Amino acid sequence: MQNTVQQLDDNDPLAHKRNAFVLPENMIYLDGNSLGALTRRSSERVQEVVRQQWGQDLIGGWNLHDWINLPQLTGEKIAPLLGAKSGQVIVCDSISVNLFKLLTTALSMQPGRVRVLSEQGNFPTDLYMVQGVQTLLGEQRCELRSVASEQLEQEFTEDVAVLLLTHVNFRSGHIHDMQRLTRLAHEKGILVIWDLAHSAGAVPLTLDLCKVDFAVGCGYKYLNGGPGAPAFIYAAEKHHSAVQQPLSGWMGHANPFAFTEDYQPALGIKQFLTGTPSILALAALDAALDVFADVDMHQLRDKSITMTEVFLALKDQHAELSELQLISPMDSQCRGSQLSFSHPQAYAICQALITKGVVPDFRAPDIIRFGFAPLYLSFANIQQAIEVLCSIMQEQSFLQSRFQQKRAVT
Repeated sequence: MQNTVQQLDDNDPLAHKRNAFVLPENMIYLDGNSLGALTRRSSERVQEVVRQQWGQDLIGGWNLHDWINLPQLTGEKIAPLLGAKSGQVIVCDSISVNLFKLLTTALSMQPGRVRVLSEQGNFPTDLYMVQGVQTLLGEQRCELRSVASEQLEQEFTEDVAVLLLTHVNFRSGHIHDMQRLTRLAHEKGILVIWDLAHSAGAVPLTLDLCKVDFAVGCGYKYLNGGPGAPAFIYAAEKHHSAVQQPLSGWMGHANPFAFTEDYQPALGIKQFLTGTPSILALAALDAALDVFADVDMHQLRDKSITMTEVFLALKDQHAELSELQLISPMDSQCRGSQLSFSHPQAYAICQALITKGVVPDFRAPDIIRFGFAPLYLSFANIQQAIEVLCSIMQEQSFLQSRFQQKRAVT
């Protein structure tokens, strides 16, 4: 396998991209599916905005540096990664806030239908937002129905208003068939909202081709926009004239600086804006996205799949790793850019790995996730991570008391 790993790195068409990132020495970072690494361009851009644009130009930066249009400009960089044509993606707020906008919008577009269908095991915040809308509007206008994944299709009935799904499951990495599920939902008149938090920047997406209605995604995972980076909204152009999003803040106004007392929404995707955006956060994300400018997403996906296959092949060579039970799909085409394993001591193993310079993450109740960000990981990193994992499992160092104490962020 040593020769194979070396050959894979020697022939990696994305190897040069590693230089675009600021990476700590002596660390193998396998948590890009939770927080992406810092790009050099983001670091430079934020310093430029702070020192020059804000520091010297002050409020003039809104015009001089086009801060006012940064939500749209950044959205235009994300659009190709989603398979979306121009004018359908905008960057603003968080996934949770954007889900609220889209849920209430979609429900208002479906008179006579009240049910929001999702799946058990969906990312909790998605379900929380539906529960919040249900509390706000009452069950007569919004009713959450959450079912097992294998039951989804039989629940596609004409009383369902919205199908809300996460494309790549955050725990297992399982990928839904976006095109099929969207088509089947549409056959019953159901609008579809996709959460792309674990998809955007990791797997090729074709939202326009799949005729998706709406989608949300975050900027801080595979898009590398930084902790708390703003999220994005995709809204298919065909729906723009029907949208009535409830958070009618001034930035979503047709003419915000007219300061009129009555709200008139902007045309197109801009109507999803609400309050004044964080320019520092937007600048960091906007700059980070430049790393994708010349990246073929299918090439990136190929590397991701190969990395996960190499990880599994190396793991299978070590009996001491058999206690780690794979919960991700065996078929690489059915999983995102991650591998998840269950173990009763998952949290402690994760903490022990971190002290040895290998950084995965833990998800309750018993899951270790290894994320594979192809732009800055090498195949040698994968081999080294397996070696460290073997050492920890052989020595059972994870049983030390210091690794048992859970912190606020796991």
